[in-house]
Amino acid sequence: MKTRVKRFGPVDRAFHALLIVTFLTQSATGLSRMFIETSWGKGLAGLFGGYNSALTLHKYVGLVMIIGFLAHVGHLVLRIGRHPARSLSGPDSMLPRFADIREFFQHIGWFFGKSPHPKFDRWGYWEKMDYLGAAFWGMLVMGASGLVLAYPMTSTKFIPGWGLNVALWVHRIEALLAMTHVFIIHFAVAHLRRHNFPMDRTMFEGSTSLESLRHEKAGWVNRLKQEGVLDSLLVSESGLFARVLYYTFGCAAIMCGVYLLVGGLLNSGRITW
Repeated sequence: MKTRVKRFGPVDRAFHALLIVTFLTQSATGLSRMFIETSWGKGLAGLFGGYNSALTLHKYVGLVMIIGFLAHVGHLVLRIGRHPARSLSGPDSMLPRFADIREFFQHIGWFFGKSPHPKFDRWGYWEKMDYLGAAFWGMLVMGASGLVLAYPMTSTKFIPGWGLNVALWVHRIEALLAMTHVFIIHFAVAHLRRHNFPMDRTMFEGSTSLESLRHEKAGWVNRLKQEGVLDSLLVSESGLFARVLYYTFGCAAIMCGVYLLVGGLLNSGRITW
């Protein structure tokens, strides 16, 4: 029985899976070096072969992230080229719209029982913030500062030596902000809400329950009905083996993120900043 609505294609799902693996690897290797003065940091670094090996892995995985980001941008350009108006300004666009501001305040009112639940379209304001803030701003800032630090001899041909110190702190602060956002806000919003707990498998399976969409994205469901395309987007739930695989991978990623978050917080007072 077709009870789910297709939201993401194979390419989007592959990019997201790559981002999960690389982000967790970068978080773990980066924190292992930052907290190397603690037993927790030493144990974490030991998983990667030690302090220096963790740095080597951090550099190469960082390059993979940058290449993946550039490939994603290229994919977006091709997609926009096929439907420029719809991709940039239509309801399927990930770019902010005035409606997002209205829906944000209406959503806040709904939290306090003062407003009806907003009829979100395909993308909620929080999803756009996640995507534009993390995938673009975060990648640009951490990618650029990371390249400066990874190749200091080349970098200092174009910037003064003290620029490396600035790049280090920009890289570190942005990384801490990114990890805090992903491991607290993103995890809570995406996976810990009552109808998603213990994990929302949409980005793994590529589809979302029609029942949950009628509540959370009623505007999108209504628009698909009006356009006469809802039935064409309905798909069946994946098989048991696939669901077990999605839950295993997703829950393992969540547990890794929570472990890094808690370990970092507990040991934050034991390192020299």
